[in-house]
Amino acid sequence: MGDGEPRVPTAIAVTSADMALPPQDERTLPAAVLQDVDRRPLDHVLAELQTLVDQCGHVIVVCSEAVPAGVERRLHTVRALLETDRIALFRPPLPPLGIAVLARQLRQLASCDLGPGVLASAGRLLTHYIHAGALLGSVARLDRVPVDLKAHARSWVPGSQFGVVAHPEPQLVRIGPEAVLSGPEFGTSLLVAKGQLPSDWVTGTLAPAWRVQALREAALPAESSGWWGTGRLTEFCAYLPDLSVLYQLVTSVRQDACHWCGIDVIGDRCVFCSATLPVYDDGGGRDGGVGGGGASGRDRALGHRRDPALGRRRERRALTG
Repeated sequence: MGDGEPRVPTAIAVTSADMALPPQDERTLPAAVLQDVDRRPLDHVLAELQTLVDQCGHVIVVCSEAVPAGVERRLHTVRALLETDRIALFRPPLPPLGIAVLARQLRQLASCDLGPGVLASAGRLLTHYIHAGALLGSVARLDRVPVDLKAHARSWVPGSQFGVVAHPEPQLVRIGPEAVLSGPEFGTSLLVAKGQLPSDWVTGTLAPAWRVQALREAALPAESSGWWGTGRLTEFCAYLPDLSVLYQLVTSVRQDACHWCGIDVIGDRCVFCSATLPVYDDGGGRDGGVGGGGASGRDRALGHRRDPALGRRRERRALTG
């Protein structure tokens, strides 16, 4: 926070209105909806994003890997034309409903005293705590999760249903009396988006097995059918709903200044400029990111705040994707 000056919240943007979930609490900020960015005139999209940057300072665009290729190209084009590192394009490996949930969590955190770099990096951190999957009527066209030949064959049996978890670890079971999907080992809420398949198994079997603390419904995102390879589905996502828990998770992680653009971030990469953070060697000459007693890159992203590492500093100036 500045010296007496109110901080303008960082804008959290999504690429369609159905990815802007209703507020989780009274502090959840509205999403900026970048509708049809690949279909509207380029100058309109440029003006829209320039206005967001002028008003909010930084913009974090959260979008699914299932968005049309034209959407991604247009967003990269606009970012390049504006010649700014104030727009972050974040595409985590989550199904569409999980993307919408993550975007809402960032909208919750945007109301707190977090800098834009920390907020953008928080998306990578919170992705690890999201369990996203679906109840599917067929896995014949599912290419996001490994499917064996037996499951493919069973897809052609009338009435077959499959429980699938895509994140954090792939799981696939045929629905039956013994069907079990491993879930989170911490308290979550479950969001359910019903498509062209009854949601009874999700709400009546999965939710109690996962011991969810609350069950809510949402509209099925338009991108879900393409992501899962079928319209016969009910999508679900278990997540941390409480702002206090989200804030504690993010602020317990060590912050570092990006050596390229200067903003504070958590983890090993700046989401705005894509620069990798400097690597510090731990005592004893062992690199902090490789084996031995050092912390791995994932540990740095998820580990709690520690004293600054001692030893020789090795800078990585290469930009990553």
